[in-house]
Amino acid sequence: MGIQWKGIMPAVTTKFTDADELDLNMFEVNIRAQLEAGVHGIVLGGTLGEASTLLDEEKRSLTRTAVDLVKDKVPVFINIAEQTTRAAIEAAHKAEEDGAQGLMMLPPMRYTSSDRETVEFFKSVATNTDLPIMIYNNPVDYKVKISMQMFDQLLKYDNVEAVKESTRDTTNITRIKNNFGDRLKIMTGVDTIALESLLIGADGWVAGLVCAFPAETVAIYELQKAGRIKEALEIYRWFMPLLELDIVPRLVQNIKLAEVATGIGSENVRAPRLPLIGEERKQVLRVIEQCLKNRPILPDYKNL
Repeated sequence: MGIQWKGIMPAVTTKFTDADELDLNMFEVNIRAQLEAGVHGIVLGGTLGEASTLLDEEKRSLTRTAVDLVKDKVPVFINIAEQTTRAAIEAAHKAEEDGAQGLMMLPPMRYTSSDRETVEFFKSVATNTDLPIMIYNNPVDYKVKISMQMFDQLLKYDNVEAVKESTRDTTNITRIKNNFGDRLKIMTGVDTIALESLLIGADGWVAGLVCAFPAETVAIYELQKAGRIKEALEIYRWFMPLLELDIVPRLVQNIKLAEVATGIGSENVRAPRLPLIGEERKQVLRVIEQCLKNRPILPDYKNL
């Protein structure tokens, strides 16, 4: 399947049982809710997916399960977040074997690579797989920024197709468009500036709170695409207190609490993460409860 870099692609959470094993039953509940809402892709094993805690076989199980569930309705991506180039290439090969349709790729983990090393890392994977690649550009959390000059080198490889733009600098969207036109598709990756990013040229949104609120997230995308900006903005303003739960260190715990509140997830996280307690937990629950009280009635966004 050729990737259509557009729309809403949930960076889904990984569901765990009380015994700290993959909860594929609850995973299925959430994936089906995403598909019913009309998402355009599924991204596995990212930050929200607790990638750093997953065993290799667990990542493969999630990929195979998701591919089986979506049945080619939308593409399935698996995130590559590895410490070595060799491991990243092996992960890409396993993703191909497991049926993933594309890759999201972070720069090398733990080691802060130079510009030259970062380009070589991505290049080595790109030349060792046929899968389309979305480069995850998140210098805020991962300390490596992919510059326009670096993208210029990487776009020599046909399967480098998109960027998950998470610099939190919306002007970077215009820079990418000015430099590369439609050659590099842009998926905004920061929930709190998503609508702005879409309106100035991003092609889609790799979203976080969509994990708990899929319909509202897709509605914002479809409404703005149809030019119904005022309606999109009203939903977005309602959504903002929830979206802010995605830009703090305990975003995984926050979003899993929201999934519990909407009935499509569980609170279990994998250590060293621990469930929220005390005032922090109460504050997150207050935000969720207040937004649920005022949850908007959505227009028929699927038939715009």
